[in-house]
Amino acid sequence: MKVVFITPADDIRRSLTYRVGTFLYVRPNAITGPLILGRILKDAGHQVEVYEELSSRVDYAKFQDADVFCIYTMTPNAPRAYFLADQVHQKTSARVLIGGMHASVMPEEAAEHADQVVVGEAEAVILDVVEGRLTDKIVYADCIDDLDSIPFPDYSLLKTPCAEANVLTTRGCPFCCAFCTTSRMYHPFRKRSIESVMEELRYYKSLGFKYMNFEDDNFTADKERAKEICRQMIKEGLVFKGTFFFGRTDMAKDSELMELFEQAHLSCVLVGIESLNQESLDSIHKQQNVADIITFGKASVKHRIALIASIVLGIDTDSAADIQRSVEFAKSINAYTLQPAILTPYPGTETYEQYEREGRIITRDWSLYDMMNVTFIPKKMTPWELQEQFFIASKRFYSFFSSFKIFKAFGAGSGWRRLGLWLFVRLAIIGKRASARFQKDSYMYQLKHMKV
Repeated sequence: MKVVFITPADDIRRSLTYRVGTFLYVRPNAITGPLILGRILKDAGHQVEVYEELSSRVDYAKFQDADVFCIYTMTPNAPRAYFLADQVHQKTSARVLIGGMHASVMPEEAAEHADQVVVGEAEAVILDVVEGRLTDKIVYADCIDDLDSIPFPDYSLLKTPCAEANVLTTRGCPFCCAFCTTSRMYHPFRKRSIESVMEELRYYKSLGFKYMNFEDDNFTADKERAKEICRQMIKEGLVFKGTFFFGRTDMAKDSELMELFEQAHLSCVLVGIESLNQESLDSIHKQQNVADIITFGKASVKHRIALIASIVLGIDTDSAADIQRSVEFAKSINAYTLQPAILTPYPGTETYEQYEREGRIITRDWSLYDMMNVTFIPKKMTPWELQEQFFIASKRFYSFFSSFKIFKAFGAGSGWRRLGLWLFVRLAIIGKRASARFQKDSYMYQLKHMKV
């Protein structure tokens, strides 16, 4: 059978403007799930192709002859996923399977558009579903206990651009922040053996990848294990030109770990600073303190690790002043980029359940659940005031003069990229504010004129 995997992107992320902005921010890569599932099917004799709409335009006319379409959902791309599923049913006789994080928490919704929905980790069931041995409308997949048994992603199946290999050395996270989706889908926290991780890194080196990402939700959850992975990378020459990872501020307490990150070229990290208000950190179960954040800020500069500082906008106990304090802190430590994330009540999370009980959710248009749009009623400001805080945070951080600091700290390439982001952010904010003022059918207009 011919099986096509698609990871959709919503309308704004398929636009040329957004793709230019993405190019300035990251290199193209691919979600590993479809590449792993595709390999399982390929090894069983099926013809498999994998596409990422975020990376490039996909010509669907090329695979009208597919027998099965497998569509991956996250909450913001769910409407696009459903549209594609409906189009497949209208124009072809192919079956449609829908899976991923959103479908796993909203399976009945997804089932309205799919022949079958897979809930959870699909590696153990995908072959039986595709070949027709599992026929339930909603297939519930157990979590994989032995992560070493899962095959590596097959990048030869990917038909859209990719410049970085993604590696998952764990699944899940030992922490459970109130707004987090991944710690709920990938539960419990599990680890691969270090040798399995090294084997995958050798494979990507042989394929010629120069850049690599550790896509674990929390690569530093087990610090001793992270150290050993770095030691083996250094020992075997499995050091890439640059490696991205997700971590927590408490990693800075371990100076040996930070030294190994520097030596192994783990050169860029996304850290959830979230807030400098300890009450807010406690309310979202972050299990970190402000002192850790400050210590980490100094350590990232010392070890020349580019920091993507993520802050959450709209926590119930945070004021506008708290948000701006977090922005100024990120600037003070020369954070490489800022990810100002509007608190988003994703289905299946504690935050969603709380806001649902309190009647504070103002839209269920999932395409707006992208951490850039306010989708709930905040406690300390109106929805539009919170949206404005997102614009203000972005504008203050991505200033023209900050680009020159990045030139000095990280080199010319990074400096020019920051200049591009400065221009992109300015134009995007102008567009959004104009929409809020003049475009009556836009979500920005609705937010600005909402009575609460």
